[in-house]
Amino acid sequence: MALHPAVEPVNGGTAVLLAADVGNTEIVLGVFEGEALRQTWRLSTRAEQTSDELALQLAGLLEHRDLDLRRDLTGMCVASVVPDLTTAFREMAAAYLTFAPLIVGPGIKTGVSVATDNPREVGADRVMNALAAFSRYGGPAVVVDFGTSTNFDVVSAEGEFVGGVIGPGIQVAAASLVSRTARLPRVELVAPPSVIGKNTVECIQSALIFGTADMVDGIVARISEELGARPTTVATGGLAPIVIPHCRSIEHHEPWLTLEGLRLVHARNADPADA
Repeated sequence: MALHPAVEPVNGGTAVLLAADVGNTEIVLGVFEGEALRQTWRLSTRAEQTSDELALQLAGLLEHRDLDLRRDLTGMCVASVVPDLTTAFREMAAAYLTFAPLIVGPGIKTGVSVATDNPREVGADRVMNALAAFSRYGGPAVVVDFGTSTNFDVVSAEGEFVGGVIGPGIQVAAASLVSRTARLPRVELVAPPSVIGKNTVECIQSALIFGTADMVDGIVARISEELGARPTTVATGGLAPIVIPHCRSIEHHEPWLTLEGLRLVHARNADPADA
């Protein structure tokens, strides 16, 4: 028997999976019908959100797409880096759903070998990125995830997660700059017309956008040297569209890569043949 069995689709219909990538700044949700991603949402993360509030929010979003939280969902898969919300998802499922959610963590079959000093400290979202990137493009690969932090997830030719790089995200860098200076303003996160800024706003934008792009290209080049091979480079994350037009190393943009990883790992764990 599967560890986290989904319920059977009503009247033999297509399985409907709700995938949730719970990050420090945003929760990204996706609804899969079979293998097809049909709908996505981005929500602000509130660590203090209760299970009842979460159920109400999810039910409202699904209702706008003619789906019922209890009746139509046949599975749920969650990758979370916010412990309080991990608990809230568990409690919400126990109270409102007819099946247990699959929470990605130790003991869950991902198909990804984590070859780091302490595999348990690697975020579930990073493992999902590695799984989805390798499934789609093979290895070696580098996933650049532009979120609260800018993460580089490195996948070997054999599909192992071998480590990576973690740096400050663009919004974090911008907020830190403003909070620690007396006269620098908050700026819109868009590229200025030139690298040499003609005013304070453009100067800040240049460092944030072009500086991040050059960091990405430089880190990818160093990773390539260490791997001894040129990896396929994939961008994901909510802030990716701001930066990737100015990167030379990004080959693919997959905005829902983590959700695809969640779909893959849910299928792996829901299949009784794999139990």
